[in-house]
Amino acid sequence: MPRFFIRQNQIADGIATILGEDAHHISRSLRMAAGEHVTLCDMQSNEYDCELVGFYPDRVEARICSSQKGKTEPPYRVHLFQALTKGDKFETVIQKSVECGVYDITPFESERCIVRLKGESTSKTERWQRIAQEAAKQCGRGILPTVQSGEKLSVILPRAKEFDLALFCYEGEEETGLKSVLQSATLPKDRLPEIAVMIGSEGGFSQNEAKMAKEQGWIPVGLGKRILRTETASTVALSCLIYELELS
Repeated sequence: MPRFFIRQNQIADGIATILGEDAHHISRSLRMAAGEHVTLCDMQSNEYDCELVGFYPDRVEARICSSQKGKTEPPYRVHLFQALTKGDKFETVIQKSVECGVYDITPFESERCIVRLKGESTSKTERWQRIAQEAAKQCGRGILPTVQSGEKLSVILPRAKEFDLALFCYEGEEETGLKSVLQSATLPKDRLPEIAVMIGSEGGFSQNEAKMAKEQGWIPVGLGKRILRTETASTVALSCLIYELELS
């Protein structure tokens, strides 16, 4: 069944209003008709089975038949901090991270980044958000993960204290692996744990950056014996979270 995201203010008196590109996609691309059903998500993990009832130039209206709490979100919120990458690698990171349950993604510039923040345009951020949205629809997410504006690494490092667990994935860390940190971590049980994962660029992190991260409260962790590409590292790290915290 086709899946789309709406906001709470698009629901009134049992009718959901679908706007913009999604409305166009339903009526023009999918050529759906009154009486057919779609699944709508309100970005708060609530899912609605809806029957299409009205087609208009600027919107599509659907009657809510039933609702339920979504079951596809992980029992934690993972915030991915991903260094800027060259080419279309960042798009791959977004797509796979959304599939792995990421809550939001923040691009950042570090010492060894080839791409710099001044080259990141609003149109590129909007494209990244569309990629996140399409990935969320495809894999059945209950929320729409957000691609945040880019930041300098120096701005992000002090944010470690905002999270219950701040993981700094570093190829130079040979003693502490991600598995051992996750298995020994004490996470809150009365709310969703907030977990941050930081991944470096193609050139990795410098020793000075790793030192500063540790001083700010980030936990340096290794992802195995092999050097991973930046677009692979995020998927591996998020997959480890799934295995340790979601599948157990």
